[in-house]
Amino acid sequence: MKGLYALVLLALSTLFAQNVEVAADKFWASEQEGQGVFTGNVIITKGSDTLKAQKLTIYFDDQKKPLKYEASGDATGNLTLNGVHYFGKGEIFIYEPNISRYTIKKNGMLHEIETDRKVYGEMITVNQSTGSYEVDSKPSKPVKFIFKVDEQSTISKDAN
Repeated sequence: MKGLYALVLLALSTLFAQNVEVAADKFWASEQEGQGVFTGNVIITKGSDTLKAQKLTIYFDDQKKPLKYEASGDATGNLTLNGVHYFGKGEIFIYEPNISRYTIKKNGMLHEIETDRKVYGEMITVNQSTGSYEVDSKPSKPVKFIFKVDEQSTISKDAN
């Protein structure tokens, strides 16, 4: 059992460079299945970043290194990605540490706090390595992007 806790702590430490705190109602893990699961009122905190969900599953490879972190059940989070502050929500949040990619699935929303830009879709992907963003949706529900446009109205003196 101590090895199992060490495995989960190692996985969490590789997810984040800072100290991480995970609080949940229940914890289960299986070295044979290569996963650890936190359930019930899950709160993950790292510095100023916070993620809340009903379930967090950590998947491991054969060397017991984390492959994927998946938070599900009305997941919401305040995150800093590439120095930019975001609030996101969706049914599922996924982080893949090997490729520095975040994915929000099912009724996803990502709000860039400083610029007040918002994007909605069924799948929102942010690749921190490449700085790329991709949004996909269903044919019956298109992708939505909301942003502000500052229009400076200048009246020419010649127009008067």
